[in-house]
Formats: sequence, structure tokens, C-alpha cells
Amino acid sequence: MKKLFFALLALVLASCNSNTFKVDGKVDGASDTTQLVLEVSSNGNWFIVDTVAIGADGSFAVTNEAPPFPNIYRLRLGSNVICFPVDSLDHITVNTSLRAFATEYTLAGSDHAVQVMNIDKEAMQLVGGKGTPEQIKAFKRKVSEQIVVDPAGIVAYYAINKYLDGKPLFDPLDDDDLRIIGAVANAFYSFKPNDPRTDYLVGVLTAGQQRRRAGTAATDTIFASEASLIDINLQDYNGKNHVLSEVAAANRLVLLSFTMYTQDFSPVYNKLLNDLYSKHQSQGLAVYQIALDSDPVAWREAAKNLPWITVYEPAGPNSVAVGAYQVTGVPCTFIIRGGDIVERVDNPSRLQAALARWL
Repeated sequence: MKKLFFALLALVLASCNSNTFKVDGKVDGASDTTQLVLEVSSNGNWFIVDTVAIGADGSFAVTNEAPPFPNIYRLRLGSNVICFPVDSLDHITVNTSLRAFATEYTLAGSDHAVQVMNIDKEAMQLVGGKGTPEQIKAFKRKVSEQIVVDPAGIVAYYAINKYLDGKPLFDPLDDDDLRIIGAVANAFYSFKPNDPRTDYLVGVLTAGQQRRRAGTAATDTIFASEASLIDINLQDYNGKNHVLSEVAAANRLVLLSFTMYTQDFSPVYNKLLNDLYSKHQSQGLAVYQIALDSDPVAWREAAKNLPWITVYEPAGPNSVAVGAYQVTGVPCTFIIRGGDIVERVDNPSRLQAALARWL
């Protein structure tokens, strides 16, 4: 019922949107007796949008109202499909053949469409027993890195719903895969709360968390501490890059701190961090602090006096890292041990006790 509701809601909203998108191209070997079907996804369910007549020379074109949110569409010829994302005003060009409709094709006109095409084409080389476990693992790692770049993007949504030989590429029953799903769910939850895909992603994540919690009650609130460490690479006030995963590998414990130096709480919070850092640095404690301030000059003046790693996020609260870690307020601190996030602390008064549990 919920899926049907979202599908109907999308159609209603689309009817109020004057923007349109266009899909055109050529199917070599097709004739004017061949028809394509344009379909739209609703979290795994497909709905027919339009039928597309092919000309005598194999060319086709279809225009439709743009979706209210970026979504996945596909062209279907019989049981063969070509998938691509669509945003408002997109113009997607598809070139293929009747003989190899869904295997030998090109997409153009949208960077996201090209990314989806590349994912699908690489996946084709692994299905039917053609890919070794090592090759599939490498493919997942490559796709995971692409997801982390834009976890709130339509390509990330598409990737975590990709199937190989009837099995999900990212299985919510697998802890490592669930962390990737969690990163996407966190990002959609933070940046796209009204997107029809958000509730679906939250549901997938929550179901996986229920299993991990071994029967304890699940909650609708998403905690980024339940996702794996998502790498961050930012510059300090000297222009030197610091990679979070490298810091975590070189130190026993890391405090990942999201903050704003220009806020009133900052002096007291940094005093707390300094006390903990001074006391436990010899035990392998490091601090990786991310400033989300809008004023880089003010950050730089404060940062140069601090003894730990402090980097600047130019995108501020709109950064990918903020979405991936679901930082909804600052200061927000994560405790990292052995390369994994083991605890999230939103209340600075509890940070000392939380850290003591992991020393």
C-alpha cells in the first residue's frame, strides 16, 4: 500500500510540474513495427509511462513530464531493459541494436546515466557464473567507493538495489553491506526527507538493524554510528590533506569531531577535547576535527592554535560527510577504534565516560 501511495503521489506531483525530459536515439535493425515501452520505478515496482514507436530507420523519441524527484526509468523491448536515471530537463540519448538491445548500448546526455550504464555493463560481465568471488568483491568495492562520493544521489540508490543473478549486490543481511546501505539511508534521511525513496531506504536499514540487534526493539531513528567508517579527505590550515582512514590506521583510537569554531560552545568543547587529548595521547588517541564554519578565516585563526588535526569542510553543513554520518547538530563526536566507529556521542558531557569505555 505504501509503495502504491508513493507511486500515486509521484504522479500527482508530476502533473503539477511543467518540466519535461526527453529520451531519444536509435535501435539499429528495428522497424516501424517495433515498439519500446518507457517505464518508471517505484522502489522495485515498475509502472508503464508511455509506449514508444520506432521509425522505419530505427529512430525513436519520447517526451514526458519530469519526475518531482530524480528517479530510475527504463526502456523495455520484450524482456530486455536499459535502465537510466532521469532528473528534470534531462535529455537522454540511447543507441543500441535490435540484436543486442540490453547488452551493447550507449547512453549520453547525463553523467548519472553514464554512471548507471557503466555499473550495469560491468555487472553483465559477472553474471551467469562468469565472475569469480574475487572479481565480484572488487566490483562491490568499486561501486562502494562511487556511492560514498554521493550517497544521497540517484546513482547510489540504484547501486544498492542492484541484483546479480537474483541476489542483491548489497545484501542487508550482511553486516558490511548493511553499512553501505546505511550510508545511503543516512544521506537520504538527512538531505531528502520528502523523497519517495527515503522511507523505503530507512525500512531496509531498520530491518537489517533488527537482525543485528538480535531481537532488540528497532527504532525509526538512524544512527550513523551503526555505519562503517566512511572516508574523509580534507585540508588543514596549511593546505595539507588528511585522510581519516589513514589517521585511524595509525592510531589506536580516534575522536572524529564535527564542530563550528565560530559558535559559542566551541571554546568549552575544545577545552574538553584538549584535556582528553593531552591525557590519552600517549595511549594512542588522535583527534580528527572537521570545521563546518562558513568563515574559513575565523576557522584558520582558531585552528592554528590546536594540537590535533583540524580540517575545513568548504561545503559546511551541506557536505557529503555530514549527510553520510547523519550529523544533525554540532558538536557531534564519533569514537573510532580499529578502523570502525564504535560509539557516537552527541552530548559533550558524556564524551569522557564514553571514551573511557574504549581505552
